[in-house]
Amino acid sequence: MTGRMTRRRLLKGAFQGSAVAVGIPFLDCFLNANGTAMASGAPIPVRFGTWFWGLGHTPGRGIGEKTGAGYEFLDECRALDPYKSQINYFSTFNTPLDGRPNNVHYTGWVGCRTGSAPMKVGDIPAPTLDVLISDAIGSGTRFRSLEVAATGNPRDSHSARDSGSLNAAEVSPIALYARVFGPGFADPNKADFKPDPRIMARQSVLSAVQEDSQDFVKGLGRADRARMEEYFTSIRQLENQLALQLEKPAPNEACAVPVSPGDVPLGIEIQTVSSNHKTLAHLLAMAVACNQTKVFNMLYSASLSALRKEGEAATQHTLTHEEPVDPTAGYQLETAWFNHRSMEALAGFIEIFSGIREGDGTLLDNTLIFANSDTNFAKLHALDGVPVMTIGKAGGRIKTGLHIAGNGDPISRIGLTVQQIMGLPVDKWGARSLMTSKPISEILV
Repeated sequence: MTGRMTRRRLLKGAFQGSAVAVGIPFLDCFLNANGTAMASGAPIPVRFGTWFWGLGHTPGRGIGEKTGAGYEFLDECRALDPYKSQINYFSTFNTPLDGRPNNVHYTGWVGCRTGSAPMKVGDIPAPTLDVLISDAIGSGTRFRSLEVAATGNPRDSHSARDSGSLNAAEVSPIALYARVFGPGFADPNKADFKPDPRIMARQSVLSAVQEDSQDFVKGLGRADRARMEEYFTSIRQLENQLALQLEKPAPNEACAVPVSPGDVPLGIEIQTVSSNHKTLAHLLAMAVACNQTKVFNMLYSASLSALRKEGEAATQHTLTHEEPVDPTAGYQLETAWFNHRSMEALAGFIEIFSGIREGDGTLLDNTLIFANSDTNFAKLHALDGVPVMTIGKAGGRIKTGLHIAGNGDPISRIGLTVQQIMGLPVDKWGARSLMTSKPISEILV
């Protein structure tokens, strides 16, 4: 290919007698030298999701010392008691840095979800767990994954393939409803079904540029060819997802189309966040039950949590550093209050998934939720013992109701185990001292 290419270059083709064009992503050659059992009889799918809360637990107030079965939730986690049989709690796993800095309120969640310690804030050195799992199981649904945040900020997302590809979160309940249950949604329990002609056209337009795309790639360098192959793969995945929408979905008894939530205020006041979290959770759970996605990510509060009580200036994060320890109680009372609210929100999330009947069990029985925070003791930015839980039975693939103590082992052992439970053919995961080939056998069936 001769001549300097520009970002205006399009892949061209024809569809129904009309010219069509598809844009292409940024490539190195555009830059300067500096590189500036369903009702149908099909098996019930196993889903994967994440749930995140910021600022961990107060030391000694999350879980008791007893490990294995019959463990005890302490005061800040007491709201989770009704669901202990569905929860595995992982404590005292470590995040070794190999000389890299502890980027506070960032390194913890990145190390936990990517198996790699970042060099700086904004560095995502490897795909997050949900992305890896979505690559394996997410192609058979309308959405490869759904990202949701209760904080009102779409950048409050811990899902990314790399540093430049954050999966922005949906923050508005009415926007999430419109996206999932709006015009593109096909109710699996309705007798009549008419494919959307807009979807038919969109799928065909993507296919129409195939010939031009093959010619385009011939003149690229190795790195750009690899990048274009990733891009074409994403287009093929999109075409497959669009094709699904042209077929009548199988009947699904668990799917009950929700009522639109209407417009609601967004904000960082904890009352607003808690209310939106509950509404978003109901919509997200039904999106999963209606087989619109098999992978999801819910963020209750950000790692630098800006949650605050209505009418007060101090945020949760500010309190973790500035609130004095109560001399009688021996801990930060206001900080602990926020930690309570986080676990109450998680309990509510679990309740919603466990309340949807699916087959002989519940939606939670057929789901694996990976819940984690960014730090152990927020006041000290501690990375030893960042709290992690798995919730749900993953279709019977996991033993539950256990407290597993890591005793300083790399936290990446949890992520490796989760991938294996979800069926990924992976025998090791992580980088440097977070590299592990040792799954947590105690929870494997």
